[in-house]
Amino acid sequence: MMHKAPWLVAALLAVGAPLHARAQAGNPYDGDRAAIRAGRALFENRCAECHGADAKGMNAPDLTVLWARGVRDERVFQTVRNGVEGSIMPSSSAPDTELWAVVAYLKSLSTVSPFASTSGDAGRGRELFEARCTRCHRVGAEGGALGPNLSLIGRVRSRDALEASIREPSASVAAGYRTVSLVTPEGERIRGVVKGEDAFSLQMLDVGGRLQGYAKSDLAEIVREDASLMPAFAPERLSDAELDDVIAYLGTLR
Repeated sequence: MMHKAPWLVAALLAVGAPLHARAQAGNPYDGDRAAIRAGRALFENRCAECHGADAKGMNAPDLTVLWARGVRDERVFQTVRNGVEGSIMPSSSAPDTELWAVVAYLKSLSTVSPFASTSGDAGRGRELFEARCTRCHRVGAEGGALGPNLSLIGRVRSRDALEASIREPSASVAAGYRTVSLVTPEGERIRGVVKGEDAFSLQMLDVGGRLQGYAKSDLAEIVREDASLMPAFAPERLSDAELDDVIAYLGTLR
């Protein structure tokens, strides 16, 4: 993490929990709105460069799925404190209060309450999902890996977030699912998502679902694309009623 700014520290001093909170059982700022606001400011100042402004990852992992995967507050705190050996994640000497506030903010992004769909039918939504989405998305043991695993999506995304990701998927693309096109010396273009990369090679999951490895010296060009491989499901492609059904189904995946 980067050096703290004085105004951020001042924001944290307004938080009601004890200033000498340590890495203990439970976050002293859990659910505290003032701490969450301060944690957001700290995260944006110190962590967003690698993890993205939305914490979904850029050059570092997506942090919005940690709690859905069973990671506890204390483990996140210790990871931020100690860093990750062998990675670009450094240790932090910031006060415990600041780290706990960041953890509280990340947890607020990572856990959403169950939402009720007023009109959607989850059964019809499941049928639509299986017909149109399982080629790329996995739920449980079924589906593809070209897009994110959605087995727990109802726990980590609100209804509004799900709607936005379906209507405008390129607005926010999770780390590990950014589109790349590889151009061979013969002019062939191969599209997919990067799954591993170093200075000399690149591993891609292509649009056909095949995991392939390439030496960069054998490629004419590597094109990093801003657009998601997932198409935008505009109303003419997925009606509002169908969207309600799909979201009702996704909301059950907790």
